[in-house]
Amino acid sequence: MAEVEVEAGGKRRRREAGTEAQEPQSPQLQPQAPALDLDQAAPAPGNGLKRAAGGEGGKSPKRKVVLLLVYSGKGYHGMQRNVGSAQFKTIEDELVSALVGAGCIPENHGNDMRKMSFQRSARTDKGVSAAGQIVSLKLWLIDNLVEKVNENLPPSIQILGMRRVTGRFNSKNTCDARTYFYMLPTFALGHKDEGVGPDTFRLSAGGLGRVNKLLGSYKGTHNFHNFTSGKGPRDPSAKRYIMEMFCEAPFVRQGVEFAVLKVKGQSFMMHQIRKMIGLVIAVVRGYAPEAILEQSWGEEKVDVPKAPGLGLVLDTVHFEKYNQRFGNDGVHQALEWTDVEPQRAAFKEDHIYPTIVTTEREEESMANWLNTLPIHDFTATASGIQLTDNHSKKLNDEVDGGSDAGESD
Repeated sequence: MAEVEVEAGGKRRRREAGTEAQEPQSPQLQPQAPALDLDQAAPAPGNGLKRAAGGEGGKSPKRKVVLLLVYSGKGYHGMQRNVGSAQFKTIEDELVSALVGAGCIPENHGNDMRKMSFQRSARTDKGVSAAGQIVSLKLWLIDNLVEKVNENLPPSIQILGMRRVTGRFNSKNTCDARTYFYMLPTFALGHKDEGVGPDTFRLSAGGLGRVNKLLGSYKGTHNFHNFTSGKGPRDPSAKRYIMEMFCEAPFVRQGVEFAVLKVKGQSFMMHQIRKMIGLVIAVVRGYAPEAILEQSWGEEKVDVPKAPGLGLVLDTVHFEKYNQRFGNDGVHQALEWTDVEPQRAAFKEDHIYPTIVTTEREEESMANWLNTLPIHDFTATASGIQLTDNHSKKLNDEVDGGSDAGESD
């Protein structure tokens, strides 16, 4: 006997068709919750969605959404939650608590995040901030969801937007590219022999041009085995594609000139961005020749310094292919956030930039790290580099406060 698929209460069930079973009604005649309301994307903050009707036992079905999350990472041990390590609070600890408090997920989902299909687009480590983190998960679409969750979050962590996405969407695997920025005092980009202090140094137009030339050389596909740990020169996963990398015009905060370096790539390995920046700084300060960049992509081991974690920020997560396929299907919205760009900019100004500037002024992490550059041997052989690596790692840990603050895919 043939099987008939019946739509009931938002769930599909199969049963055998026979004389003992009444023929099911046409799906068009069965009372259902309006499909359009369930599948359309969530509006911008301020306009929450009503809780969807239906589901077994009268319970509301959870729906797959993405949340645009911004946060200052200072005081947190990274993004990813570690259940059972309450002494090391993370961004996800705060988020899960807020979702439970707002009534978006059951309390038991906080202990097992797989129950809500939770996935982050990128991990950020201790102290690293984000101006555009994307997380995907299943939750109840309650009224004024964004506002209620934000009421349960500290000011340094906020949700700026929500979108409905397809059921199989995964914020990590669906991501096409990620953009990070690194904010640093520009005296780090001056030659070591200039002898100009942090408060008086100003990056010239020529200096900015040279920095951008060096950063631009990273564009394309290169072997970055020297820019991470645990990968050999012939490991295929060490090859990464960089779409763009450049330095924006400098600006002054609290009497010190800063600049923002931006890099967009398909994915990044642990510490890769910090080492990319660290090697460019070593070149512009006169510790290493420009040829070291191309040499670092070869099979030879190169001693690449790792810039401090302070200043690294996850800026944007890109979903171009998803947007092309589903962004204009009449049901979902493209994962673009131009409608909340003013709020993103305001959060950077209020929470991210001041934290970087104040911490740099108080702790002088960049100045302390620059003092470690002379211990690097940019002409060392693979056999003679291990001692330097261990020595520089110790110094970097002291500068970072023991943090591995970095990026990873």
